[in-house]
Amino acid sequence: MTSTEEAAAIALQDHAALWSVGEVSASEVVDSACDALVAGLDTPNLRILAACTRAEADCDVHDLLPPALAELGLTLHPVGGEAGQEAAVRALARRMIAGELKPWELTFRIHRRYGHELPLTERLAELDDEYGMLEDGDEAIAQVDAEVTAEARRLANHPTVPAEPTDTPS
Repeated sequence: MTSTEEAAAIALQDHAALWSVGEVSASEVVDSACDALVAGLDTPNLRILAACTRAEADCDVHDLLPPALAELGLTLHPVGGEAGQEAAVRALARRMIAGELKPWELTFRIHRRYGHELPLTERLAELDDEYGMLEDGDEAIAQVDAEVTAEARRLANHPTVPAEPTDTPS
């Protein structure tokens, strides 16, 4: 898998994880499938998923996403399961590292969704509590931002994509 294909596979996997916990819409998953095709990933079910219209996405992604991911050797974790929650957390961490979220936004979203209940996110929930105790203009904000960034990098570096796509069972 080329670096472009791997990046597209990671993005699709992340969109799937975020969709499964309600962080992104079904049409964003379809957009990610289109991006994956453009990047060079090409399987029959990925093409079908990418061909969904925005109107069809809400109804069809639920059925089309699992086989498309399976053809690429990717996983859609069960909704509500800890593995799916952790995959979504790692996807949000990658978004923060990419500059799509500010550090405080990452901690706020994680803390709001999982509280202090998910062991993987305990430090981020604690850091969100720290943000709540700071005042605007406080120099300590930069320190908390740095700690959030370090934690996000730790979470984002977890491997998510196999080296090569696997064939779907017949």
